[in-house]
Amino acid sequence: MATFDFNSINSALTDTSRLETGVDFSGKSLKLDTEKDAQPIIDAINACPDLQYLTLTGNTLGVAAAQAIAKALEHHPELKIARFSDMFTGRMKTEIPPALSALGEGMITAGARLSVLELSDNAFGPIGVQGLAKLLQSDVCSQLQELRLNNNGLGITGGRLLAEALSASPRKLKVFIAGRNRLENDGATALARVFQGMGTLEEIAMPQNGIYHKGVSALSEAFKHNPNLSCLNLNDNTIGSKGAEAIATVLPGLKKLKSINFGDCLLKSKGAKALAKAFKDNSLLLESVDLSHNEIGREACIEVVDAVTALPDSTDRLSRVVLAGNSLGDSTNKKTMKDKLGSSAELSDGEGSDEEYVSGSESDGESDGSDDENTEDSAPEDAQHVIKDPSDLITAYVEATFSVSGLSDESQLAHQVALDLYPIMLKRAGQQHASAWLLANTMLRGLGLIKSENKQYRIRWKTSGCYRMLAIAVTSPTFPIPLKDTLKFFIASRLTSLADRTIVEQHPQLYLS
Repeated sequence: MATFDFNSINSALTDTSRLETGVDFSGKSLKLDTEKDAQPIIDAINACPDLQYLTLTGNTLGVAAAQAIAKALEHHPELKIARFSDMFTGRMKTEIPPALSALGEGMITAGARLSVLELSDNAFGPIGVQGLAKLLQSDVCSQLQELRLNNNGLGITGGRLLAEALSASPRKLKVFIAGRNRLENDGATALARVFQGMGTLEEIAMPQNGIYHKGVSALSEAFKHNPNLSCLNLNDNTIGSKGAEAIATVLPGLKKLKSINFGDCLLKSKGAKALAKAFKDNSLLLESVDLSHNEIGREACIEVVDAVTALPDSTDRLSRVVLAGNSLGDSTNKKTMKDKLGSSAELSDGEGSDEEYVSGSESDGESDGSDDENTEDSAPEDAQHVIKDPSDLITAYVEATFSVSGLSDESQLAHQVALDLYPIMLKRAGQQHASAWLLANTMLRGLGLIKSENKQYRIRWKTSGCYRMLAIAVTSPTFPIPLKDTLKFFIASRLTSLADRTIVEQHPQLYLS
């Protein structure tokens, strides 16, 4: 009689390395506008009986193509890994939220349980997070371990919206990546509160986010609640000496920390010394340390080297210690450090002398970022560099159109003028660089569908009239379809909470596909 080895069966069923089947269309540079364009991907998904992963990286999806792919995903509850990075090149930012929402709906309908969600290099900004919110809050992400959102142009608003989505249901992430997003202090602080409740994070990477010591202090508190943290990357933020001291206080509880990247963080000697003391006093088993380009003086550099080499196994354990771009002193000092660090050493002087780095106040050049916190910042990186005039012009046209629209219930003249203003607004906006993003963002803000980063911003018109006039305007064949789709998406997602719900429901063209 045949016997069953239940241990072997259980091992096979729970083996996470058994991810051998899936669909990979990465790097094919496909331009997928319609369902027909997406048919090769749909066919591949339908032909895969065990779709463990789907990779669409390096192609560009329109709304119709995304909706068609989503339909195919509805039949694959086994999906575990979704790699959707660099997936909207050349698309208007107004196309991205509905496309993301469609893919999310497909996975929700299937009842999938993702372990990895990769969405990096999609500059969708805060409105893109709106498209992701339902997916992140759903059971599809209840077992999510890795969330990668590098270079998405989230801004402060996007960071807050992301934190809100992740906090709706407890998440137990192991990896969180969100570099190059201009999260700043407020965005970082909002996410730090979410991290505190997770307690499972092993890797956090948030480089190039304009975070100052206030945001770093909030993150430090979150690190304390994640004792399994092994990799920490805050490169190219302004940690400064105050932020370094905040991090140093929580290092005793991070015994599994192996990799730190605080390069280009304006630590200066005071900050470096605070970290060095924490490394040494707590016998951290670090393997990789990057403190490059931090205006650290010779004495502090030596303290860092002494700290990371204090334990007898340091030569075998250390793989990389980067102090390049700081002041290392004369050749004798460099040789001493090199001998202690061995092959892990990456040493080269900075532009300034040792005296330049250690003289004067340690706080020179170290700001708390307060001057930046009140500036408007939620646009993707490319939109942030747009010159001011086009943004002001589009804002002026939208506000004029909405101001007149708000009076349309009381005046037939205002009704007609508002109708006349819409084509003028759309035409003038189309003449400006990055117009699709600016126009959509300004209209969504003016309709109360997203919050403004400017705390002084106020809606000065009756939105009820705006919705009525918009319902007429969107029926025009000249009204941009991507803009129409984006407005519909946000109106539909906020319908139940809209103050003007009764009015909007009278115009299904505003929220129904």
